[in-house]
Amino acid sequence: QYNLFVGEDHFDYPKEPEAVTFETPFGKFGIFTCFDMLFYEPAVVLVSKMQVDTVLFPTAWMNFLPFLTAIEFHSAWAMGMRVNVLAANTHNTSIEMTGSGIYAPAGARTYSYNMATEDGHLLIAELDAHPRLSPATPPAVSWNSYALTVERSSQNDHEFTGIIFEDPFTFRELTKPGGNLTVCQKDLCCHLDYKMAEKRDDEVYVLGVFDGLHVVEGQYYLQICSLLKCPSTNLSTCGEPVETAQTKFEMFSLSGTFGTSYVFPEVLYSGVQLAPGEFQVLADGRLINRNTTSKPVLTVTLFGRSYEKD
Repeated sequence: QYNLFVGEDHFDYPKEPEAVTFETPFGKFGIFTCFDMLFYEPAVVLVSKMQVDTVLFPTAWMNFLPFLTAIEFHSAWAMGMRVNVLAANTHNTSIEMTGSGIYAPAGARTYSYNMATEDGHLLIAELDAHPRLSPATPPAVSWNSYALTVERSSQNDHEFTGIIFEDPFTFRELTKPGGNLTVCQKDLCCHLDYKMAEKRDDEVYVLGVFDGLHVVEGQYYLQICSLLKCPSTNLSTCGEPVETAQTKFEMFSLSGTFGTSYVFPEVLYSGVQLAPGEFQVLADGRLINRNTTSKPVLTVTLFGRSYEKD
């Protein structure tokens, strides 16, 4: 591990990051560990410069809702980087560690999330050995193409600030059962088109944006657009963790004026469940649901990293 997490400072790490790869008849593999996934070295280098097909990823990953649960972020990283990720997480529910998976660029092939027991779980799935060459892999994305064509409205009614993992997000409440919303912070504007199956009185959703340097338990620059459920109808709770929801969306389309090409698309359903095959990213940067009404939504997020601003 090159990027040590809080409390790991009794370990040493190499002065220069070492990219570890090996070749097999079924593709080129790369290895990095845990917190490395949030940084450029060695994770992005292995994919973009060394062209690995599959990442082997051992981790002891604590789950942080709404954006950084293991299954959610690891599957999003596979999709955003267009590689396979084999993520083997420690299972220790007392410290929020659960969630392993076999992730392809088009979505999770299989995964396990279990906070109920301490039982381990063996995961087996088939993957394309060379995902970049596979017709199943989505095309490369120009993340801001669509968002830059949307008129930036001057309306900022219903805007308020909320905190997620110590970062100040700008939020707008989804007050209607459907429509479109824009919310901006600094250089990042997030656009959402949506239609709820029904607008419930007991659940509140917001569109949130953050464009800034995250400095808690590590320092990394984020650009995030997110549709998320608030834990209660009290807007001051928006951004706090919530694990269950009842509101389904007939359609959603989320995009942002990202200044980075490293964006990781996340969709998390009620019960902290993934949605493989139920959403896609278009070449113009829109994260949309596919054809069917969604299951109840916790969050639909575009998690962007501006590595050069760290």
